[in-house]
Amino acid sequence: MIKKQRDTNLELYRIVLMLMIVAHHYVVNSGLMGQMEQSEITPNIVFLYLFGMWGKTGINCFVLITGFFMCSSSITLRKFLKLLFEVEFYKVIIYLIFVLTGYESLTWLGVGLALLPVRVIGNDFVECYLVFYLCIPFLNVLLRNLDRNQHKLLIGLGLGIYTVFGTIPKLHVTMNYVSWFCVLFFIGAYLRKYGPTIRYFHQKMPWGKLTLLSMLVSCAAVLLTLYASRNWGTSMLPYYWMEDSNKLLAVTTAVCSFMYFKKLQIRYVPLINKIGACTFGVLLIHTNSNTMRRWLWADTFDNVGQIASDTLVLHAFFSVTVVFIACALIDYVRQHTVERWCFTWIDKTWIGNH
Repeated sequence: MIKKQRDTNLELYRIVLMLMIVAHHYVVNSGLMGQMEQSEITPNIVFLYLFGMWGKTGINCFVLITGFFMCSSSITLRKFLKLLFEVEFYKVIIYLIFVLTGYESLTWLGVGLALLPVRVIGNDFVECYLVFYLCIPFLNVLLRNLDRNQHKLLIGLGLGIYTVFGTIPKLHVTMNYVSWFCVLFFIGAYLRKYGPTIRYFHQKMPWGKLTLLSMLVSCAAVLLTLYASRNWGTSMLPYYWMEDSNKLLAVTTAVCSFMYFKKLQIRYVPLINKIGACTFGVLLIHTNSNTMRRWLWADTFDNVGQIASDTLVLHAFFSVTVVFIACALIDYVRQHTVERWCFTWIDKTWIGNH
């Protein structure tokens, strides 16, 4: 089976995105948020809010990449089985490790959660991504029957429902990631088929500067909202403008950064491609369960204990880097051992005969 060589620019993009997501979890999955909300505004508090604000943007970017590539590809049984196998491998193995080391008790509930690939269809990325992945063939049938204007109108409808209603204060949208991922898929597919709406922009638009501008506006929005909540008594949380993937600033930053990296000219670098191929595994490992979050961010790195430390910034970057490298190495080994063995057998005995 011939594997198509991946574009190094987008594999580098995946690496950057996953580092952003791990940084987000360093803040929001560690108990730091509760401490930050009760603390005075200090340089450390400002740093943590800025350091952890990019996770939902990163999720958008990953789904945009999926839409960009899968709109012109097909979902095969083998592709879905590989995705499902990766998800279940880490759920089961990590649960067993925690049970065998005495860190977590063996319960029927725990076994059930480890064996079920999808438990709740709501706002869990991995579970919703699995369901969304099954929808892609039907989304492609829809897109093949839309002209360019209809495609734009569909995107406008999706953004209107989720992003406009979801961003304006006092309005509310109940998020479901499966349907939101479909909106992002339509955007990624449009960029693949037509490029940005205005051809001049496709050629001349300074996507790097636009990405930087969007990020600066996002940072300013977080800091201003933080200041207002502490000094003017407003109830809006600092992360309001970035708290979920549908928020306007999370969407604009995702689209601009995707366009920047898509147009970035980088020579083929095998190491970057190998690391990029491990990014989904990094996500699956470090967000595996509440037990993993407690072991990683509370017991191992003691994030909360660093909140007033002079070395907080160093600790944050060090922790995120270590987590990323360790998880990427684990997934690289999994890909070249267990996954290779299993799918060599599956290809010969099952898929090859169907």
